[in-house]
Amino acid sequence: MDLQIIDYQPQYQPYFESFNKAWLEEYFVVEPFDKYVLENPEESIIKDGGKVYFITSGSTVIGTVALRFVEEGVFELTKMAIDKSFRGGGAGQFLCQAGIDKARQLGVKKLILFSNRVLKNAIHIYHKLGFIEIPVVPGTYHRADIMMEIDFEEQKATA
Repeated sequence: MDLQIIDYQPQYQPYFESFNKAWLEEYFVVEPFDKYVLENPEESIIKDGGKVYFITSGSTVIGTVALRFVEEGVFELTKMAIDKSFRGGGAGQFLCQAGIDKARQLGVKKLILFSNRVLKNAIHIYHKLGFIEIPVVPGTYHRADIMMEIDFEEQKATA
């Protein structure tokens, strides 16, 4: 599969919404915060300095990921979803790595994510790509029972 990462374009917003809603509905429920973010990525993510990316295979958009500004130097890797028909071929790991690389290019100091332990494959990928488990900040997502981070500053110091 020839995968490419591309920047957000308004005409791709329906992919951002549909891939993520399909994934959430498969495993959990779409929370009010999710609905707002997915329907309004320019307002909820991009306006505050965040980014939304898509991956393509050829000319087909197959997945999406966002980097949401949390606070100075801290972004959340979020809204990562692959079209169901393209799962299992490495696209998820490619997408996660692309999100990490983009965060590093933006000069992010810490990249966090929220997940759920039922998503064993995803958590395996997060560990493999350098995320470590940290205590969960409650209240962000009802479904989150694990929180992870990559501390780029710490990585530089130990490299």
